[in-house]
Amino acid sequence: MSTNLEVGIVGLPNVGKSTLFNAITKAGAEAANYPFCTIEPNVGVVDVPDERLQKLVDMYKSKRVIPAAVRFVDIAGLVKGAAQGEGLGNKFLAHIRQVDAIAQVVRCFADENITHVEGALDPLRDIEIINTELCLADLETVEKRMERTQKLVKSGDKKAQTELTILKRIQEALGNAEPARRVDLEADEAAMIADLNLLTLKPVLFVANVSEEEVTSPEDNRYVQAVLQYAQQEKAGVVAVSAKVEAEIAELPEADAREFLAELGLNESGLDKLIRASHKLLGLMTFLTAGEQEVRAWTICRGTKAPQAGGKIHSDIERGFIRAEIVSFADLMAAGSQAAAREKGLVRLEGKDYVMQDGDVTYFRFNV
Repeated sequence: MSTNLEVGIVGLPNVGKSTLFNAITKAGAEAANYPFCTIEPNVGVVDVPDERLQKLVDMYKSKRVIPAAVRFVDIAGLVKGAAQGEGLGNKFLAHIRQVDAIAQVVRCFADENITHVEGALDPLRDIEIINTELCLADLETVEKRMERTQKLVKSGDKKAQTELTILKRIQEALGNAEPARRVDLEADEAAMIADLNLLTLKPVLFVANVSEEEVTSPEDNRYVQAVLQYAQQEKAGVVAVSAKVEAEIAELPEADAREFLAELGLNESGLDKLIRASHKLLGLMTFLTAGEQEVRAWTICRGTKAPQAGGKIHSDIERGFIRAEIVSFADLMAAGSQAAAREKGLVRLEGKDYVMQDGDVTYFRFNV
């Protein structure tokens, strides 16, 4: 996974996908009331909101600040038959293979002025259409690999036999339009087929797009309730947003946007909810580096050890790792400065087995 989290925004035409994308990136992807207006994937990079960064800038008098970022990729609208090349199917599938997670926008509001590509509002049917297309695309990938693996099995390759057994289990699930993530794979089994980059193994977040009126109590919306239930069996996350509200927020200066949210009774934007949910879904967290030159947030997976965290900054740090000098953000703020934290014994020297914690303010010692 790259330093920046990359999330592909998918959905059937006219579910509010491009409206949401425009809002969260202000990138101006064309949003029109007809299918296939999104041809090339538009990419927008959004800062991960983190109040800790400004506090570090103030403390270190830093010249610049670099937040962690999420890359949102708006991917062409999907219709039935995409896996067979209908609509923009194959192009869509090539783009989605590159992302870390999939955010599937599902329409949960009625509006007679916005046509639905399937004729009527039914979020679960919409989810299943996209699931089926992704399963069919994965099935093709798995079956191609099986042909190759079967030849190796005939030559007596024991590893190939193990792989073939795994592929058969996945093939069966996909053939029943069940995503590969529903197949119970051990870590070593998942590693064996990781290079296939299966679409239905990617973590999914359902983005329930509700009306402006329902944004403060989306749980009362029966369509959202249905999506929540469905998500449980998928081990997926759900975030309810109003793409329309997000579009309005995007046009406002920061102070006005905060006021507008407060008027609606919201304490954060849909974008912030989406970013937090994406991080949680992928088991991500942030460590921090701070100094006079810059304050920076780095995205890593939970459970990452110190040398590998250093490798996010530069491969030399991981290669020549000696020690990590670490103080927790809370301890640093309580002490008032790095020097005071050091005097109080709050700055620790950690070795190569140290598991990084969210908010660790870190300086790496290395030698190559």
